Amino acid sequence: MFNGAHVILYTRDAEADSAFLKNVVGFDHVDAGRGWLIFKLPPAEVAVHPTEGEPKNEVYLMCDDITATLKALEDRGAEISRPITDQGWGLLAAVRLPSGTELPLYEPRHPIAHSLSP
Repeated sequence: MFNGAHVILYTRDAEADSAFLKNVVGFDHVDAGRGWLIFKLPPAEVAVHPTEGEPKNEVYLMCDDITATLKALEDRGAEISRPITDQGWGLLAAVRLPSGTELPLYEPRHPIAHSLSP
């Protein structure tokens, strides 16, 4: 039925954040026209969590080794905005995009769905 998911990051500096995803994170991309880049993401999954507050959506990049991932990103100029913390369900950290927005990363310690066979 579905062939993918399209994630949008709303930002105050789309050009700088796109350059970060292209040059620092190294995501492959296509140009949708006039320099509007759309990035290929790794396999994805979606989870539904309860909340007592306002409903919201979050985007996390998952990795197998968060320590090595953060080091590689830092070596390419990324700012680590949140150091690694153990959340029980995984190790969580974040890098700061040029716009100031945080991009959370985590190393899951729970079963993952993105690799399930169809």
